[in-house]
Amino acid sequence: MTTMGIDPAQLSDEDLLRELRQLHTTRTDAFLHGSDDALARHTSRTNELESEYLRRYPQREVDPNRLREGARAR
Repeated sequence: MTTMGIDPAQLSDEDLLRELRQLHTTRTDAFLHGSDDALARHTSRTNELESEYLRRYPQREVDPNRLREGARAR
């Protein structure tokens, strides 16, 4: 599948984060009300952008409360 929109590797860090936030904001609407094609495109674009983020930040900060041990402590 080819990238629709700007290649994630070409986005600045700021633009990449903005695009990810927008996609996460619109996910529920795409899931509940989008056509099959729209949902598939939303999913593939999200995967493209998230993969690029992880490529850039492989050692991203992980909140200890988001780990299994942190959840058990709550």
